[in-house]
Amino acid sequence: ASDILNDEVGKLGTPEREEFDAKAKAWYFGEILKGRRKELGLTQKELTTLVGRERTYINRIEKGETDLQLSSLIRIAAALGLMLKLEAVAL
Repeated sequence: ASDILNDEVGKLGTPEREEFDAKAKAWYFGEILKGRRKELGLTQKELTTLVGRERTYINRIEKGETDLQLSSLIRIAAALGLMLKLEAVAL
């Protein structure tokens, strides 16, 4: 998979690869939040009431179309009963 990504998107550390990775992570987090929202039986509108944001913002997050701010992620995760955990990794 790494070889394909290197050929199609660019090697690690290149601006193209960093942009691709950022979009992939945005999509991934959006899928987690959308799955949990649906698991709880909440509509996007109901979630917006809980977090104080517009439905279009939640929609863009769930589609991976926006850069999710940490403060928003924390609010949304809390409303969905999710816990965020930060771990140090070796550099």
